[in-house]
Amino acid sequence: MEHAGLLQRGKFDPALSVSLVLHLVIGLLLLAFLPDVEPVRSPPEDSIDVQVVTPSAIATPIPSPAVRQPPDRRVDRENSAAEEVAPAAPETASREIAPSLPALPKPVISGPPELTQAKALFSGKTLASPRSRKAREMLATLSGGERNLQLCNLEALEQVSRSRPGSAPDLVAPYAMKPEKVRGASVEVEGGAFRSKGNWFNIRFHCEVDPTGKAVVAFAFAIGEAIPRDEWQEHNLIAEDGEADQ
Repeated sequence: MEHAGLLQRGKFDPALSVSLVLHLVIGLLLLAFLPDVEPVRSPPEDSIDVQVVTPSAIATPIPSPAVRQPPDRRVDRENSAAEEVAPAAPETASREIAPSLPALPKPVISGPPELTQAKALFSGKTLASPRSRKAREMLATLSGGERNLQLCNLEALEQVSRSRPGSAPDLVAPYAMKPEKVRGASVEVEGGAFRSKGNWFNIRFHCEVDPTGKAVVAFAFAIGEAIPRDEWQEHNLIAEDGEADQ
């Protein structure tokens, strides 16, 4: 009976096998319908570079400093010269930064025109003409400085007539703007005037007469601007002979 009971306990149970199959099928179905789950990865670790100093490296002796060469005296002199010049830099900079005042225009000095030396003289030829008989007679009554002045006035008329063709000058007033200067054979006129076709013009001239007082030997002159009509009366200038300008 005992052996029969053991056999009974060792007998294969079909219900157990069916239960195992059902559990296996259910497990497979569950695995099939579960969502894909990515494997959890551990975060990367921050890496730190670590330098290992070995005792041998610590014990390495520090190299001795280089031997300093003696200073070059020439370089020192150049450096000292540069230092001496350096302090002047701020002053130069200040001069450059300071606003410069505009340069004042130079005053224009308008002096009288320079005298032109006459290359030829004409008063002697004019006096020798038959038409100058009255002029010769008038000069014969004069002497000294007055005669020299009249000879120089005649030469001035001839020079103006040839330097300005068509001007037809007919009268010279050597005293118009400034008194003339007669010193022996030399005549200096700084403020004279000559009349040309009813108008008056400024003239300056220097004249030299020969010792006998009969001929002009040197003459230099400069013709100026026209004299305004409202100044004629002040300087005793007349428009026509025998008729004073009003």
